[in-house]
Order: sequence, then structure tokens, then C-alpha cells
Amino acid sequence: MDSSQFLGITTFTYLFASFLYIGALIFRTKQIGTFATVFTTIALLIQTAGLLLRWVESYQMGIGHAPLTNMYESVVFFAWVIIILYLGVEWKFKTKTIGAFAVPMAFLAMAYASFAPINRGINPLVPALQSNWLLAHVITCFVGYAAFAIAAALGIMYLAKSWSVKPGDKSDSREMLPSLKVLDDMIHKSIIFGFIWLSAGIITGAIWANSAWGTYWSWDPKETWSLITWFVYAITLHARYTRGISGKAIAWLSLIGFLAVIFTYYGVNFLLSGLHSYGSG
Repeated sequence: MDSSQFLGITTFTYLFASFLYIGALIFRTKQIGTFATVFTTIALLIQTAGLLLRWVESYQMGIGHAPLTNMYESVVFFAWVIIILYLGVEWKFKTKTIGAFAVPMAFLAMAYASFAPINRGINPLVPALQSNWLLAHVITCFVGYAAFAIAAALGIMYLAKSWSVKPGDKSDSREMLPSLKVLDDMIHKSIIFGFIWLSAGIITGAIWANSAWGTYWSWDPKETWSLITWFVYAITLHARYTRGISGKAIAWLSLIGFLAVIFTYYGVNFLLSGLHSYGSG
């Protein structure tokens, strides 16, 4: 089997795990949630094997680089990090229902990588990518992006639960979901975690840009939108600490921030030309 077959299996396993998590939420059955976690973990292991095999294949072709250099590889890596962070959240907070919102994000990323008309080949690195800063920059950015994806999933959960619970209703019609207070805290912590990693990604990117193009900042579209995304989350955290915003406000901001992430990551590559346009392949 080659790496593409491993990653194709991963896509459908994430889909199956998503159905299991959604089923656990709808039917409020913990046993289904346990199966969902098992399948998600299996999918993660298969995906890890696929990524490692793709790395080996690049060396066999005489190219030899980490599988992080085009749109296909970055989307696969994005899904991989989402699942790692999600499983960490599930383990820490002992709740599986978050998977009904987080795991489908990984599936959609893998589905896009598998079926979208993008280049899935292993290609030589362009000169600008031939740097030791490649891993540092890409990994830090995508850990941040994945944390923001988790925050957005939690934001959707918060809004869904807040709309389903009527004022004065003592019975919780969504008891499988964490409490609103816990969800609020989880959104906040996910944004902090993502913000730290995004900041590191921007810094490593600036250092890399200086070594590749002789300037730390050139107002390239992706650089500009990365900064815009950084400010969206910076304003969110500032408002949290100074104004005490919480609840629906931070839930909506987590969704707005993630839309900025998606445009920074995906939209810029296809809609705006610049130094990062090589990432559209």
C-alpha cells in the first residue's frame, strides 16, 4: 500500500467515527461514544502511517522533504493535528460529545484533500521552501489553526446548547453536552492555546521570510491576513480580560475568528496572488 491509500482509508474512518459521535450525542449512549473514540484513534494511527510513508516516498524519489509543502499535504496535516488536539481535550475533560462537532471538521478536511481537484503529487521544493524553518513555521501555524478549529466546534456546541435550554427550565435537554460554564472555559482555553501557537507561527514565518526574501515582512496577502487573524483573536482575549466577555459573545467570536483562519489558510491561496501562491498546488 502507498501513502494515498492509507490516507484514503483515514478519510472514511473519520466519517464513520463522526457518525458514531453524532449517534452518541443523539441517543445519549456512552457505549457508542467509546466506539467512536476507538475508531478515531485507529484513524489517527492510519493517518500517521500515511504521513510517514509519504515522507519516505519523497526520499525514495530523491526529493526528500516533510509532507507539508502543498495544499494536499497541508490539509492532511491540518486534519491530523485537529484529531490529536481533540483526543487530548476528550481525555482531559472526560467528555466525548465534543467529537460530534470536532471530528467532522477533520473528516471534511480529509474529504477535501481526497476529492478536490488539487495536486496530490510529491514535488520538489521551490527555492523559497528549502529552509530548516519549514517545519517550525508550518507546524506552529497549523497547531494554532487546529486549536481554533476546536474552539469553533466548542462555540457551535455552546450556541446549540444555549438555544435549546429555555429560561427557568431546570431539566437539561442536552445533558450529554458539558455545561455552558464549562464550554465557555474550554473555548477560552482553546483560543489562548491557539493564539500562542499562531504567534509563534508568525514569528518563525518572519524569520524564514528574511532568510528567503531578505525582509521580515513584505505585506504579502497571506502575511496580511495572518496578522488580521492574529488581531481578531487578540481582541477577543483582550475583551475577555478587560470586559469579561463570555457566553454567546465569545462563542460567536470563536466562529468569526475561525472564518478568518479559513480565509488566511485557504482563501488567500486561491483568490489572492503573492509570495505564498505556491501553496495553492
